[in-house]
Amino acid sequence: MLQPKTVNPMKTFSVDSLQVRSFATRAEMDQSAGAEAGRAISEAIALRGRARVILASAPSQTGFLKALLACGIDWEKVEIFHMDEYVGIDAEHPASFRHYQQEHVLSQLRPAVFHGIRGESADSAWECARYTRLLKEAPIDVVCAGIGENGHLAFNDPPADLEDPESVKVVELDLACRQQQVNDGCFPDLASVPKTAITLTVPALLSGGRMFVIVPGPRKASAVKETLSGPVHGGCPASALRRHPAAILYIDTESAALL
Repeated sequence: MLQPKTVNPMKTFSVDSLQVRSFATRAEMDQSAGAEAGRAISEAIALRGRARVILASAPSQTGFLKALLACGIDWEKVEIFHMDEYVGIDAEHPASFRHYQQEHVLSQLRPAVFHGIRGESADSAWECARYTRLLKEAPIDVVCAGIGENGHLAFNDPPADLEDPESVKVVELDLACRQQQVNDGCFPDLASVPKTAITLTVPALLSGGRMFVIVPGPRKASAVKETLSGPVHGGCPASALRRHPAAILYIDTESAALL
């Protein structure tokens, strides 16, 4: 299969260690991010015979994932994790993140294994410990993430602990985070959105060898500005990306509007 071509960004710059690439359109952003993340996964397979990857689950990631899946990756050598799941929701619920991964990723390929977070577990603490053990079995090669409207990474809403000693934990979702789920069309109204979730922590996400962060659209413009222009602090969890030695932030004209 032919590898998708990387599209040249309109602008590139760095903030601390974080590389930023700004594209004219979301489609160009998705294509470039998908191609580069795909190469990173294939390089990990070539180096170690397998890759371990963490994927985000959100409407903002759909175009990127489509581009990633077109890269000709040997998915049978890839171990896939995801970032978060609502407490009390099973994998068949249309708003669950396992359902998202099934629809947009797993229905189109066969990975070595997919590790789903069991939000319906009767013991969330036990589930956090189980998933932590899986994550720590070997290094994570690639993390493909987004940024929330409130600046969160996964479900680490502000103020988040950027030095959290845990890898996976139960969190309460703040109002802005829950409203985003309604804005994204995942739930019909705020009352339908669960109030708690299991999430990978900021240090767990930043433990990946390489990070590709895809952030399109006008509703993310404020979070992008805060990520890049404010201090690195828990009030904007995504600002921690600036500490990662091999992270790239992909933005489009709309999400870059306030820069």
